[in-house]
Amino acid sequence: MAQKLRMGYVGCGFMAQKVHMPNILALEECELLAIAEVRPKLAREVARSLGVPRVYRDHRELALDNDIEAVAVSLHGALQGDVAADLLLAGKHVFLEKPMAISIEQGERILNAERESGCRLMIGYMKRYDAGNVLFKEMFDGLRKSGELGAIKFARNHGFCGDWSAGLDTPFIATDEPYPAPPPSGPAWMPERFWNAYYGYLQQYTHNVNLLRWFLGPDQPVKVKSVDLDSDGITGIVVLEVGGVRAVIESGWVAYHGWEEHTQIYFAKGWMKTCAPPLLLRNVPASLEIYRGETEQKTLSDVFPPGGRTWSYKEEMRQFALCVKNGQPFRSPASDAIQDVKTLEEIYRKHVGCLK
Repeated sequence: MAQKLRMGYVGCGFMAQKVHMPNILALEECELLAIAEVRPKLAREVARSLGVPRVYRDHRELALDNDIEAVAVSLHGALQGDVAADLLLAGKHVFLEKPMAISIEQGERILNAERESGCRLMIGYMKRYDAGNVLFKEMFDGLRKSGELGAIKFARNHGFCGDWSAGLDTPFIATDEPYPAPPPSGPAWMPERFWNAYYGYLQQYTHNVNLLRWFLGPDQPVKVKSVDLDSDGITGIVVLEVGGVRAVIESGWVAYHGWEEHTQIYFAKGWMKTCAPPLLLRNVPASLEIYRGETEQKTLSDVFPPGGRTWSYKEEMRQFALCVKNGQPFRSPASDAIQDVKTLEEIYRKHVGCLK
């Protein structure tokens, strides 16, 4: 195969240790040369455990390593976007955990760094790399083009989330070093008392907004029509219009041993539905159902994706490496993710306005 993508990693937290660094090490398309972490003891212990040869004190020191072509970043959401911008300007391609940014202003800074550098930034929307969702997207686009199920009437994403970890038991190293204090976590216009709730909503439901947009057409305009969230800033209903289609996001947390999330798109003559597995459940794709209501014998079909025993997190990292090497566009580029930042900020602008 072609030469492996030489990568670095910034951050040694949960997602780094449990998901992304093991995936990089397992992929034949990549090699992990270095990690950067401001907690020196943690950095040394993680590097020793995973066999990573180089350790740097921070991302700026790592950026000086000319052997590294690309860097993956997973830090606090208020911090990681600016780290990504620094790495882009240093000549590195970047894989960035969602959310891309905590504000439109920060998101635009990141995009400016990408344009100025000539390097590329991919956002870790792993749901776009889930084999079940990929098949859903292909079949949905085909049905919309053929008109077999009639006009699209409504889209719905239900995200009453439960246990996302699915008992993932890979090693996790912790030290007594304090977690670095994150910077302020909200847009400049937002009163500080809303920051924690906004960040919690942004962390989870940026996935839901992004998935709806991808299914319905990522280039389509998005309008925030209505927002009805409880005082916790999480539980409630948001009504969007995506490319002229009304789309509802139902959000909340529930004590549940599984993961209660599904997306359904209704046509005049049937519907399509995909149900998400717990996020860290490996090698289990989203399920896919299609209902055809105007056939002689009404049918509800369960469809399993070809080669579907893959893990979305591993596939997104594989695709990052391949696209950096072959120059193909990312499926989840930063230029697309800025629309999620704008949508989430507008949702909360309406929420805050309702509570004033």
